[in-house]
Amino acid sequence: MEEKNLEAIMGLIMYGGNAKSDAMEAIAAAKSGNLALANQKMIDAEASLVEAHHAQTGLLTQEAQGNQMTVTLLTVHSQDHLMTAIAFKDLAKEIIDLYRYIYENKE
Repeated sequence: MEEKNLEAIMGLIMYGGNAKSDAMEAIAAAKSGNLALANQKMIDAEASLVEAHHAQTGLLTQEAQGNQMTVTLLTVHSQDHLMTAIAFKDLAKEIIDLYRYIYENKE
């Protein structure tokens, strides 16, 4: 596997993992009532996903230019990390919104 491709794949794994961790920390912050921290953690999660998408775009660009890449288990794993992180971030947003609603409507 080319060094450039390996770096992109590892970037997907790393940034995807960071995004998922930040989203999980955002849920925990919202649960404890710290909505400001929850918002910041979601911003951090989104920033990690942007970096992951940059890595993915590099791989896709190479493919579009005719530079075929051998798909390995590591490649599949990196894509799985990214998709899981995206889904987790989307669900975290909904959970945080629910906590926000609960805190704002307490009697």
